[in-house]
Amino acid sequence: MTEEINVPFPSETTINGKRILYGSSFEKGYDVVIACNDILEFMKDFSEQVNLIVTSPPYNIGKPYEKRIEFRKYIEWQEQVIKKCIDILHPKGSICWEIGNYVEEGEVFPLDIFFYDIFKSQGLKLRNRIIWHFGHGLHAKRRFSGRYEVILWFTKSDNYVFNLDAVRIPQKYPGKRAYKGPRKGQPSSHPLGKNPSDVWEILIRDWEKEIWDIPNVKCNHPEKTIHPCQFPIELVERLVLALTNEGDIVFDPFVGVGSSIIAAILHNRKGIGVDKERVYTDIAFKRVCDALKGTLKRRPLGKPIYTPKGTEKVARIPPEWITKRLDSFQS
Repeated sequence: MTEEINVPFPSETTINGKRILYGSSFEKGYDVVIACNDILEFMKDFSEQVNLIVTSPPYNIGKPYEKRIEFRKYIEWQEQVIKKCIDILHPKGSICWEIGNYVEEGEVFPLDIFFYDIFKSQGLKLRNRIIWHFGHGLHAKRRFSGRYEVILWFTKSDNYVFNLDAVRIPQKYPGKRAYKGPRKGQPSSHPLGKNPSDVWEILIRDWEKEIWDIPNVKCNHPEKTIHPCQFPIELVERLVLALTNEGDIVFDPFVGVGSSIIAAILHNRKGIGVDKERVYTDIAFKRVCDALKGTLKRRPLGKPIYTPKGTEKVARIPPEWITKRLDSFQS
């Protein structure tokens, strides 16, 4: 886990030809801009047109980096941010808002339902509702444990960037042939792979479904920092590859420890990110520098999720379960 660090502020540096600015506002001429600032304050002087906005905003559930507020006020604040984001989005651009659930006294409020109305009221069009599935998290006692979050992908127009070839997956049956019509007897599959549906399992058999099975960043994840709700780089990479071209600008209004910016620069895009917590932007700056140096620890894109063999100690049934009656355990 990355510890809390201190870096000079403001700072600017150049690594492998990429210029990085770490301050509180935006300046032109940099490949990466990381700003420690309130997002609405930052947006007052920010008018750069961006190609992809991707973020995971605070969920208003009382995490260390957020002050919990009344739900209605939280939605109103998010609507202000979204409107500012839409103003700077390129006509062919996309917005990806990754959100979970708001829980109040045991009742679950799926945030994507509330956010859908905000985006639609601004004239955007929903292209996919992607489910990000992960295998670990808090265990609930009076409801089923939550193991997914949602990415809402909206576009500003019908003419938007979508690079299908960048995200194709291998055909399941590449030898399949047409059985009738003018192409009878010829291969019926695309040689570069098939078009993924909107449930994605990010493994060797990636992009097949609307569920993206990507590990969340917990204690043993190579990317883990002190941030309690860290974005996996791998999750954003797929959005960057599909929804932008090289040289485009990726913007994250709640950048945290910089995973979205790293995903952008790894694929020759520019990145701009904002967060009000200095402890996280310090880490973001260092991680971006490490990524450009090639020293950042990360989970490789498309790496299969580990499957226990059954011989590991943690995969074995504890002897206490064998010697005790199951009904003697308290839930």
